[in-house]
Amino acid sequence: MRYFIIAGEKSGDLHGANLVRELIKADPAAEVECWGGDLMEASGAKLLMHYKNTAYMGFVEVLKNLRGIRKNISLCKSQIISSGPDLLILIDYPGFNLRIAEWAKKSGFRVFYYISPKLWAWNEKRVKKVKKYVDRMYIIFPFEETFYDKHNIRAIYCGNPLLDETEVKLTSLPDKDKCKRSLGLDDRPVIALLAGSRKSEVKHILPKMLEVIPDFKDYRFIVAGVKNLPETLYSDVAGSLDLQVIRDRTYEILHISDAALVASGTATLETALFDVPQVVCFRGDLLSMLIAWMVIRVKYISLVNLIAGEEIVKELVQYSLNRRNLVRELSSILPGGPGRRKMLDGYNKVKKILGPSGASSRAAEDIVKTLSGFMRAGNDQSVD
Repeated sequence: MRYFIIAGEKSGDLHGANLVRELIKADPAAEVECWGGDLMEASGAKLLMHYKNTAYMGFVEVLKNLRGIRKNISLCKSQIISSGPDLLILIDYPGFNLRIAEWAKKSGFRVFYYISPKLWAWNEKRVKKVKKYVDRMYIIFPFEETFYDKHNIRAIYCGNPLLDETEVKLTSLPDKDKCKRSLGLDDRPVIALLAGSRKSEVKHILPKMLEVIPDFKDYRFIVAGVKNLPETLYSDVAGSLDLQVIRDRTYEILHISDAALVASGTATLETALFDVPQVVCFRGDLLSMLIAWMVIRVKYISLVNLIAGEEIVKELVQYSLNRRNLVRELSSILPGGPGRRKMLDGYNKVKKILGPSGASSRAAEDIVKTLSGFMRAGNDQSVD
């Protein structure tokens, strides 16, 4: 069967890659085309558009790039028509993907959503589009079931695919000393800086993270960089600081780190799954933050706290993201700090809530089974 998958961000590329791999196992005749990234391509999909050309953060950045977004939507539609897939699979990325879902459903394509957009966080009315234009919804957080139940939408929880990715990586990594040597590092303890995968994130958040370096002279700070961003971005932010940036080896960096400063997003959960105590950091342009404060409806911004339903990790947002607060919170979670054990216990709670690994495989098997049912039935009705 033919599949067309759309992921517009780095995390979507990661989840999409695992799904592509498992789809090909469940459906050996599968042909997959995608909007995504290097990981999806390496897993066997034909890459038509890289997420580095589609990922925008914040309301202001979206407004600045409206013309480009419209062009991308038109291009995507034409590529879907040319591909003629049996199934369109959308991964998060709601501003783009919900528009594509509406058009695709009206155009006669079957639409599955793998990894729900965070409608429970803001602009809940968009759930009406999901109900109308999405044939099947897959979720990766247990609390999302309650949200969709409220709207009379059946959502399928197969587990969280990050568990698959981190489990494989943890079993394949060498011990910490060997890992340090492979990264070209000395014996000093490490604090990881995960400043995000978008240019605007790095510009707003990394400078604040760097302010604490003089307060922790016994530690080496390592930036977990991403190769879709230019090297000059990190060097421009660092200025005269002797800062080491290691690109696209985030899991190795987490493996050797005593603690981490992490931009909110998927990385907060990845850090928790590696049992690395963290401080969550978020900062944006003033207009985007003002709009966000007006429309976001959740108590927490980090996935760790949202899954647990309580504060496990400290979140420093906008003006609270300053040197004094960062030094206090980071000191608390370093080895010997008063908050370290409690945070690690909280991570165990999160892991229990998420359940076992194998999410990508279970989701792929369900997708293939359900799509086969659709095609046998010859209509677009749900086959539950």
